[in-house]
Amino acid sequence: MQRQLTLDLGTPPPATFDNFFAASNHELVTRLRELEGALAAGPVADRTFYIWGEPGSGRSHLLHALVHEASGHACYLSPQSALNAFVFDPRVTLYAVDDCDRLSPAQQIAVFNLFNEVRAYPASALGAAGNAPPITLDVREDLRTRLGWGLVFQMQPLSDNAKASVIKHAARKRGIILADDVPAYLLTHFRRDMPSLMALLDDLDRFSLEQKKAVTRQLLHKMLRVPPLAAVSQEMKDEPEPNSLLSDIDPAAPDNAPTRFK
Repeated sequence: MQRQLTLDLGTPPPATFDNFFAASNHELVTRLRELEGALAAGPVADRTFYIWGEPGSGRSHLLHALVHEASGHACYLSPQSALNAFVFDPRVTLYAVDDCDRLSPAQQIAVFNLFNEVRAYPASALGAAGNAPPITLDVREDLRTRLGWGLVFQMQPLSDNAKASVIKHAARKRGIILADDVPAYLLTHFRRDMPSLMALLDDLDRFSLEQKKAVTRQLLHKMLRVPPLAAVSQEMKDEPEPNSLLSDIDPAAPDNAPTRFK
């Protein structure tokens, strides 16, 4: 029987542009990196932008990186933020509004007003993110229109090869000895979004330290208390689709958590 994984990850490292795997999103990452400097240098034509993509695509990571790496005063806002946090402050250079699709009606009005204030104040900029393009975003019509005024970027998903490279890179950063076939196996048998894969890699890291063994498929089977594939070939008909997460593994952290690969 499979056992439940306890994902006690502790305090994740801060989200930065350096620990974001850009892949096909280089233009977006470059613009975000240069935004604060461009504001300081003078008037910027494009000071508002909107990023959309599926959960786990990296949109929240980039907003956290924008705020974390700002040398001036930056403000991260989300559905968990208090309503008064959305009030415009001219001292704030960069605003980052995450998960626009989950904002309350009152927060949507506040973001609409914040957007207008930022547009009227040349020394500030606003970035927002959501799960759909502005035209189909489930928010107030006036806010939907505002979000579509500036630059709009769709997060381009990573290919399987890119995801395998991220897993290998993350393993090296953790000092994990990873068998060559493990990344492909994880992509075939577990949820394929990067937050879930990174959470599972962290669990494997701890388990391999306990067992004093390299991370192999056999070690993964042992951690989950499942037999090797050769012994369960007759049971495969009853298993979920390869891309689904094992049913009793804890879900990944929310999208707006500042983890490395969200």
